[in-house]
Amino acid sequence: MENHYLTPLFSPRSIVVFAGKADQPELPPSQTSYGRDIGAQLEQGGFTGPITFLDVGMSGTLTDLAQSRADLAVIALPNDELAFALEVAGRIQCRAALILSSGVQSPLARELHAIARKFGIHLLGPNCLGYQRPRLHINASVAGAMAQPGSLALISQSGALTSAILDWGSQNAVGFSTVVSLGPNTAVDLAQTLDFLATDPATQSIVIYMEGLTDARRFLSALRGAANTKPVVVLKAGNAAAASQAALTHSGAFVASDDVFDAALRRTGAVRVKSFVQLFSAAKCLASRYRPVGPRLAIITNGGGPGVLAADWIGELGLQLARLSEPSVQALAPLLSPLATLSNLIDLSEEADADAFCAAVQACARDALVDGILVIYSPKLGGDPAAVARAVSALNASLGKPLLTCWMGDRQVTAARQIINAAGVATFRTPEAAVDGFSNIAAFYQNQQLLRQTPPPLSQLTKPDLDGARLLIEGVLAERRKVLTEMESKALLAAFHIPITHTILARSSNEAMLIASQLGYPVALKIDSPDIAHKSDVQGVVLNLTNAAAVRDGYCDMMATVRRLAPEARINGVTIQKMAGKRHGRELYIGVVTDHLFGPAISFGAGGTMIELINDRAVELPPLNQFLAQRLIGRVRASSMLDEWRGAPPACREAVENMLLRVSEMVCALPQLREMDINPLIVDEHGALAVDARIVVDAAPQASHSYAHLAILPYPSNYTQEWPMRGGGQYLLRPVQPDDACMLQDLVRGLSEKSRYYRFASSLRELSVPMLARYTLIDYDREMALVAVQTQRAPGPDGDFVETTSIIGVSRYIANPDRSSCEFSLLVDDRFSGQGLGTRLMLGIMEVARDKGLTEIDGLVLCKNSGMLKLMGSLGFQIRPYTEDPDFRLCSKAL
Repeated sequence: MENHYLTPLFSPRSIVVFAGKADQPELPPSQTSYGRDIGAQLEQGGFTGPITFLDVGMSGTLTDLAQSRADLAVIALPNDELAFALEVAGRIQCRAALILSSGVQSPLARELHAIARKFGIHLLGPNCLGYQRPRLHINASVAGAMAQPGSLALISQSGALTSAILDWGSQNAVGFSTVVSLGPNTAVDLAQTLDFLATDPATQSIVIYMEGLTDARRFLSALRGAANTKPVVVLKAGNAAAASQAALTHSGAFVASDDVFDAALRRTGAVRVKSFVQLFSAAKCLASRYRPVGPRLAIITNGGGPGVLAADWIGELGLQLARLSEPSVQALAPLLSPLATLSNLIDLSEEADADAFCAAVQACARDALVDGILVIYSPKLGGDPAAVARAVSALNASLGKPLLTCWMGDRQVTAARQIINAAGVATFRTPEAAVDGFSNIAAFYQNQQLLRQTPPPLSQLTKPDLDGARLLIEGVLAERRKVLTEMESKALLAAFHIPITHTILARSSNEAMLIASQLGYPVALKIDSPDIAHKSDVQGVVLNLTNAAAVRDGYCDMMATVRRLAPEARINGVTIQKMAGKRHGRELYIGVVTDHLFGPAISFGAGGTMIELINDRAVELPPLNQFLAQRLIGRVRASSMLDEWRGAPPACREAVENMLLRVSEMVCALPQLREMDINPLIVDEHGALAVDARIVVDAAPQASHSYAHLAILPYPSNYTQEWPMRGGGQYLLRPVQPDDACMLQDLVRGLSEKSRYYRFASSLRELSVPMLARYTLIDYDREMALVAVQTQRAPGPDGDFVETTSIIGVSRYIANPDRSSCEFSLLVDDRFSGQGLGTRLMLGIMEVARDKGLTEIDGLVLCKNSGMLKLMGSLGFQIRPYTEDPDFRLCSKAL
């Protein structure tokens, strides 16, 4: 249970190859006659485990075949023999299988998947090129020669690109820990492969080329888990997917699926690149194992032109050109030529030699205002590119900051590039490519901040009227309608305490005049029709009417015009509302769109009638908290209008943030919500006001839990409870949060050696940084950790009472791949042993697992841990020997 479930596939101890007869004539390529070549690759590559060969046409009994039992079955046979071979692999108890094939159609693929499920086989394939694990000397692929060993993992959904990247890596000194080719019909998918690589100690960073996915929740779950501790870069094809042409709102019309994918990727902590060239740049940087850093890049060059090109691209990508601090400038200047300039670029002049470059690099490394260093060398008459390369590369290990290089030219710098590559330093042919590479490192650092956000479904604002909102939607759906009227839309917003303009529907010109008089002038008139998405398109909006006659004439003219321009539209009447009266108001918009894969997404940007023309928007996945709302606002150009603007005082940003939080609450609580526009949203120094709204709803699909419609689950605050402690006092039982890392470390450090050994089966004294991240930043969809938190008051040094909060116990489960069972663990502070805390933690975690639909919970307990075994027995667990390790007992309980 300690090993990952895909270990038999990617780290097998033994392999059986289904390769057909040795004297079988050569088959057409579509029949996949790779078997003997694969066997030779494995044997010649140095795989240390046993390799056996099987012919599906051989005679013998199942007992004879059982002698060929192995962890992994590699099947390279004609398509019509694949199913039988996989059946044989299952009968000889292979735990994983790799099918190397092409041209397998969907019906046969489904049959192969069914056989794999029947025997509990983890199946990679069909229609894939296989995989490589250079450190294990496994080349079970038809993608080419074995890659050089390294720390970079590659997952690719394109066989052609897999081969191309391997060829590129061999020429650029880029090594790989793992290379996996995933075809369109493979059973082990992208999410499962990511999940394995997240726990693989040989993998330090991951590059993904993807063309599509089917389960967004599982993909994001695995990606969050991987990017939590390792840089992940994604290149996705098919970016031209258009927004829905049949959309009923502005949001649905211009928020494309690719915008939502971008938003989803940011929340996982991964970095997206948009081109193959950028993917190579990212791969170079990741292979050099640079730590994530901030956006400030210093440029050291011996030529002004290349440096300016790099600086321009820094601005284009939203990075910052780092400038040395004044003390650094004063210390560096005496070491350089009088012609050197240090004000912006660090231009060492054409006279710069290896010593000058080294002095500049070391100055940047010491300066706190610099996050990364780019060295650009242009060949000069009498210069020595190789000597400079050798000197700069030698500094890399001691810098503590990313060092990137760009030796420009070709023939004169070939030897220098080889020196830099051999030193493991990322080198590029152009300044722009080098800056691109650094931008990926900086973007990973920024996205890690988003990854650590775990907002609850409801904010700390006033509780909304959820029952009223649901009744309103049910009433609309009962009438077989999907589009809410303006009045209904604003009523739904009001249920979530979103400020709206007072609006009343008039069905005649006389009613319109009476309502306008009651509201007070000036007023606005708007057509009310479920069939008209954009009122201004049919001249269905009239503003600033100041008297009754203008209201009467405006009503009559509007009705006549709308009937002429939209004769088929159903018209409920005209809504009357008082003008917002915000003299310094800025027009913004907030929208909701539902993506077919990632579910609802929230968009924000400039509003008004020219919303499509301005095309200023940003997209974020719910749920939101204040940090995410602020980031969403800051990503649009219109955010600059919220500051002092054209004589107007600064607008109330907090009001906009609260509006976004309210919309996030709506999206989380109402799975029926499909599209929404709040446009315009007028904001000034006094607050924000929703002037117009349009909402589309539909029946919610059957779901296993409340937030199944969301791609990212909110923080499960519903599992928070207070419990009394024996002997007095209380503790809070709640799901773990990313901010709990320090308290969890304190808990582990405070344990006795015996307790640490019982929990971790090792002599560790504290948790490593990756372990802390893994234990506190969890995906609530596939795992849960409940922490018992105690707050105590004690007198401080100055006599005042000081509150201290500590974690005194943790229970956790992780769902197994079958998603029907899970594995648990438990840890209790030694000081609170015997007080019922372990029982309460276990009961709590079992309740959560039961709510998630899991049917069994299992765990390994050391035989010496009598106290834990006694607790398991009291909770009704079955305790039996663990066949794979006699030092443990397997504790199981049906939920």
